[in-house]
Amino acid sequence: MCLFVAVSESGEIAGTIACHVVHPEGGHLRGMAVLPSWQGSGIAEKLLNSAESELRAEGCSRISLDTTEPLVPAIRFYQKHGYRNSGKVTYFCGMRRLEFVKTMTG
Repeated sequence: MCLFVAVSESGEIAGTIACHVVHPEGGHLRGMAVLPSWQGSGIAEKLLNSAESELRAEGCSRISLDTTEPLVPAIRFYQKHGYRNSGKVTYFCGMRRLEFVKTMTG
């Protein structure tokens, strides 16, 4: 598991994302979060790019992540960055968890 942390100049943790290789060609993202005061600042995109670059360097050509239906802004963010709903649904604590995937190029 690789963890990226965005830290402000004042030392505040502004956001996080983790990633790991789940099979030779596939990686998975976890724990993507950005403090509300930092949302819209570009931190989320930088974190996502860092995790994707790490997984690409590990040989992954497909990246997955899970999110829940109430997190509409997160879903829009992932879709904007090339992630598509795979149709796979799992449940966590009774809540529907949706899988999104992205095929990496180059």
